[in-house]
Amino acid sequence: MVSPLSIVVVEEDRDRAISIVDGLRSSGEYDVHLIGNVSGLARKIAGFQPDVVLIDIDNPTRDMLEELTLASGPLDRPVAMFVSGAAGALARTAVEAGVSAYVVDGLQPDRLKPVLDAAITRFQMMRQMRTELDETRRALEERKVIDRAKGLLMKAKGIGEDRAYATLRKAAMDQGRRVIDVAEALVTAAGLLK
Repeated sequence: MVSPLSIVVVEEDRDRAISIVDGLRSSGEYDVHLIGNVSGLARKIAGFQPDVVLIDIDNPTRDMLEELTLASGPLDRPVAMFVSGAAGALARTAVEAGVSAYVVDGLQPDRLKPVLDAAITRFQMMRQMRTELDETRRALEERKVIDRAKGLLMKAKGIGEDRAYATLRKAAMDQGRRVIDVAEALVTAAGLLK
């Protein structure tokens, strides 16, 4: 059995909070937690470990928006933010900080489900892109280290690039290690000998 989606709703106005919780419960099976005071928000959200965070604020200032955004952990989970006033530059700030959905004109109960679905989908896409970017960066860094190790071998042994790489690969196989691990050890050792 799949456990229901865990949602934290951040809303300081009690009547609006009740309306949001009712709207969520009428649109699906959710495990809803309510936070009515934003002080210590990061700690409170971490205590629930929700799948999604919904934040409803009337007219946020840039400082308030940044604080709420960072406290809600937009890189850890989807965050949908509902604001009443015009978005202006605040929308850009929120999206750049990782907010998955920034909805102007406030939170309407009948719009909860589609906004929630869009926020989750966007978060998953962004997380996949971040993962791929991290892997690409790591691969590039590993490539640089391997190239440096090959250069050291080429210079020390007077061999070509292909033989230098074959030497690294053979050493890795013989030691049961990855080529990058052998290359890092070689580069580190060469640095110590300078």
